[in-house]
Amino acid sequence: MKTAASRLLSADAAGISQAAALLRAGELVAFPTETVYGLGADARNGEAVAAIFEAKGRPTFNPLIVHLADTTMAKSFVNWTESANRLARAFWPGPLTLVLPLREGHGLSTLVTAGLPTVALRVPAGPVAHALLHAVGGPVAAPSANPSGRISATTAAHVSAGLGDRIAAILDNGPCSVGLESTIVGLDGPPTLLRAGGLPVEDIEACLGHPLLTAEAAQITAPGQMLSHYAPRARLRLDAAGPHAGEVVLGFGPMPCDVNLSPSGDLREAAARLFDCLHQLDAMGQPIAVAPVPRHGLGLAINDRLARAAAPRP
Repeated sequence: MKTAASRLLSADAAGISQAAALLRAGELVAFPTETVYGLGADARNGEAVAAIFEAKGRPTFNPLIVHLADTTMAKSFVNWTESANRLARAFWPGPLTLVLPLREGHGLSTLVTAGLPTVALRVPAGPVAHALLHAVGGPVAAPSANPSGRISATTAAHVSAGLGDRIAAILDNGPCSVGLESTIVGLDGPPTLLRAGGLPVEDIEACLGHPLLTAEAAQITAPGQMLSHYAPRARLRLDAAGPHAGEVVLGFGPMPCDVNLSPSGDLREAAARLFDCLHQLDAMGQPIAVAPVPRHGLGLAINDRLARAAAPRP
């Protein structure tokens, strides 16, 4: 976590270059899009992504939107569809996020996707965001740049007031033109409205030539809200002092175990590794004993996700 005020960068070539270098180095940088300011991190760097949740406070590991420089880059991470092609041609760059199935070997941090088989992608409008993403040369995960539960930031001053001592830099390009988060459409099945936002639903439906389903009609629950979620096939036993016969162990801190979230007891490392570790243990095909994880900072979210993974299955 940063303890000094974040650096304010001008939205010129030098500032954009500095911001891109910080992102590539694993730092957090707030940057302007046409919707709101985003809190960016390299979407391939699990520890950098974990720092987003830490900076925003009382984190919940919901999926994040990945921001990309262009449609070609977007296609490298997902299984592209005809509906995606039609919408991207009409509305990217712009305030539209598309949720699509991940490609094998995509390389994104599982913390970005909350361990789900889909990812939310957007190509934002605006010359500064466009230039920054091209300079980074890779995917940037970016929720709104505000503390959790607070009003979204539409100016650099908003970001500084909420997150100024927690992030490396703020790229300042004045107020956002749209000022409302992007519209989200799910395309891992019939096109479905997951969140209304800066692009009118009517425009999307006109482009597709048919109405969008609603989340209720499609029986879709918001990511991370189901009681049983993030669950491996094997049963989990939480806060285990030691393994029972036949169990494998998910450890935390220096201890004997099969897979360790963080041998040094670092909660940021543990957050970044959580979903990967669960996948590794699930592949072993045995019940899982989970060592206690502290319930503060990122540990709150880690324990929340472990509790959902251990909840009775529907």
